[in-house]
Amino acid sequence: MHPFQDGNGRIGRLIMFKECLSYGIVPFIITDEIKMFNYRGLQQWEHIPEYLIDTCLSAQDSYKSLLDYFRIKYKSAERLLQE
Repeated sequence: MHPFQDGNGRIGRLIMFKECLSYGIVPFIITDEIKMFNYRGLQQWEHIPEYLIDTCLSAQDSYKSLLDYFRIKYKSAERLLQE
């Protein structure tokens, strides 16, 4: 994924990570294991947006398991919707 002309996807991923944190959203990391699902989700967004949404939520669940392991508190999606 290269959102910038120079092909530097690291900057785009850093911005996405920072924006998740600034809005109180548990960040997610697209690992090599799910990279192809992410590409499919991006390609099919107009027709089947659930592909990308499910991939991101799955990655977010993996991140949450790390937060749970280290006993780092975070707001659940249900709590964010109530605020």
